[in-house]
Amino acid sequence: MQPLTHHTKVVATIGPASNSREVLTKMIQAGMNVARLNFSHGSYDDHAKIIKLLRSLEKELDIPVTLLQDLQGPKIRVGQLPDGAIALIEGELITLVPVSKFSNQPDTIPIDYPLLAEDAQPGNQVLLDDGLLELKVEEIKADAVLCRTIRGGVLKSRKGVNFPHLNLQLPSLYPL
Repeated sequence: MQPLTHHTKVVATIGPASNSREVLTKMIQAGMNVARLNFSHGSYDDHAKIIKLLRSLEKELDIPVTLLQDLQGPKIRVGQLPDGAIALIEGELITLVPVSKFSNQPDTIPIDYPLLAEDAQPGNQVLLDDGLLELKVEEIKADAVLCRTIRGGVLKSRKGVNFPHLNLQLPSLYPL
């Protein structure tokens, strides 16, 4: 009879509720094979401490643990808005400009992606704040992208921006 081999892996995300020695010990003993670290949250120092702790427990318990580093990839964000937020009203026009070209113009949103006007085309969809707000590109003028508000609401500074149908000129990973 051949020994039983396990092909299934138990992947567990390590976060604030599970990053203590006691909890991680219980997770490893319960069968966790892979510890997932979400690099969208926490600092590099926080992750380094957890990795050191996991490696220590791995030796102590004599149970191998694989590390999975989940990298967010590029994230485009709204820049700093003059009053911290702007109201987007359905049907009205709004202009997107690179942060470097923004000078507190009314009805204008700074975006931290400098090549937007180069990549965007009329008809493109623009989603803001996890898709809660939606724009449609109407026209490109130099560095400015003129959009019509399809689904309005209040947009706050530093919210995410998504261009679902564009091939953006962003690398998947940024060098440190």
